[in-house]
Amino acid sequence: METVTLTHTAALARLGHALSDETRTRILLALREAPAYPSDLADALGVSRQVMSNQLACLRGCGLVESIPDGRRTLYRLGDAHLASALGDLLTLVLAVDPECCGPDCTCA
Repeated sequence: METVTLTHTAALARLGHALSDETRTRILLALREAPAYPSDLADALGVSRQVMSNQLACLRGCGLVESIPDGRRTLYRLGDAHLASALGDLLTLVLAVDPECCGPDCTCA
């Protein structure tokens, strides 16, 4: 059995926080496919550049994405190659959601 440390739980908590927001989730899934510039991500996801900037700052702060200066622009990519496969694994999950608990007024959050 693998030993789980506080570092592991902190990393999973950061990932959970990131995935709790639909826009951040969509950004991570887009970056799973290829690195991208914020303006291109904003256009592809249909959000403002300000929203994209804020969400990328959050993801960068969590260590999930990294920024790479590219002349006057900045390219973003996933912070760890393992994250792409982990997101792929999460996409294969099948969940049985209890509508009594997780409906529009869900208090699980």
